[in-house]
Amino acid sequence: MKKTGKTKIEKINRRGFIRKSAQAGTVALIAGNHFVFSQGSDTIRVGLIGCGGRGTGAGIIDCAESSKGIELVAMGDLFQDHIDEAPDRIKRNLEKRNLSVKDIYKVTPETTFIGFDAYQKVIDSGVDMVILTTPPNFRPMHLRAAIEAGKHVFMEKPVAVDPVGVRSIIETSKIAKQKGLTLVAGTQMRRLKSNLETIKRIHDGAIGEINGGQCFRSGGAMRTWRSDEKVKKSEWSEMEYQIRRWLLWTWLSGDFIVEMHVHNLDIMNWILNAHPVKCIGMGGRQARTGLEYGNIYDHITVEYEYPNDVRIEYMGAQIDNYIYRSNQRVTGTKGSAVLDFRKGIISGSNPYAFNGASPNPSVLQYKDMIDSIRGGKAINEGEQISESTMTAILGRMSAYTGKSIEWDWAINKSELDLSPEKMEFGDLLRRPAAIPGQTALY
Repeated sequence: MKKTGKTKIEKINRRGFIRKSAQAGTVALIAGNHFVFSQGSDTIRVGLIGCGGRGTGAGIIDCAESSKGIELVAMGDLFQDHIDEAPDRIKRNLEKRNLSVKDIYKVTPETTFIGFDAYQKVIDSGVDMVILTTPPNFRPMHLRAAIEAGKHVFMEKPVAVDPVGVRSIIETSKIAKQKGLTLVAGTQMRRLKSNLETIKRIHDGAIGEINGGQCFRSGGAMRTWRSDEKVKKSEWSEMEYQIRRWLLWTWLSGDFIVEMHVHNLDIMNWILNAHPVKCIGMGGRQARTGLEYGNIYDHITVEYEYPNDVRIEYMGAQIDNYIYRSNQRVTGTKGSAVLDFRKGIISGSNPYAFNGASPNPSVLQYKDMIDSIRGGKAINEGEQISESTMTAILGRMSAYTGKSIEWDWAINKSELDLSPEKMEFGDLLRRPAAIPGQTALY
């Protein structure tokens, strides 16, 4: 794709944006939902913000598969090469699922944007809904802009990397609710049939009163992820390099417990119908230690305390040749249950094992979203995913500092904001990995 001339990169200050947006919240609540989707048409015009692997793969493709009448009409990314590669990648992925490229892909050079302000240009390009798949640090700012503009939003998990960001998401989700806008989060495991059926039985008392549990997820070190960007190129500034390697920098991803294992912790919160009240964690980086792997940990363990003194042990690792496991287990006064991303099994007084078909939950989440828009019955998952994201952040904060942390303090008073002062290409400090007992808690 040729450059469109839309290459101006505006300086964006995320901290200032969030503060300014919070002050404008009351005005936004009054504004109402002034744009739902094209009057007299079932066509949903979609804008894609973030054209890396997730956005051009599962994101828009799952959306297009979920419902008829989906048109991708605009897209934006920070990097020119991502935008250049996106059209062919999207078209190939549509064809793999036997979806009509000509009916779905409607992006033009005039609706293709790059730079730190590309998100706003996508929002302003006549779309009905946006899909947010940029690195999580940008989520609070992008969500606020989309909701204030009256757009429905699908936002990938996690939705923030620090307490300041979580508070912003919660505020914005309230604005979306007042405006009647649909806000769906990418926690597709809540739509997995085995989870739905098993957790329904748990909530109905199948294992009695829950008194404890474990949450375990381990896998490889992802050393080949974006391997062509592993070494910093001379033409890249430090800011650009870190954003390209965003998964491995805490300020961008939140660390692996936040970026990936939020799925598992979200399921645990769902099972318990609660968020933790405090936690104590530990962790470090022992196997993935090179500068090319940023400053995140490769193993974290957290004891979460939930209401009624229910203790949940979380163990997570990203280490090559480590045993693979990903499941949640809870015990109760009448039995126990174990759930992974395929099955659900209850043992004890009321045994049960899920044994049925499970439609793709990643497609179902978009179907639910599109149905809610067309039916005028808004879905709002903002506070739910905020709590799950904060659960993961709480564990990371404790592991990084070696402190026991209470939920109420962290969600209401912590001033932790991992963002740089300015969002612009240029010099940026390479923050070292956290050291428990030395890294400050704030």
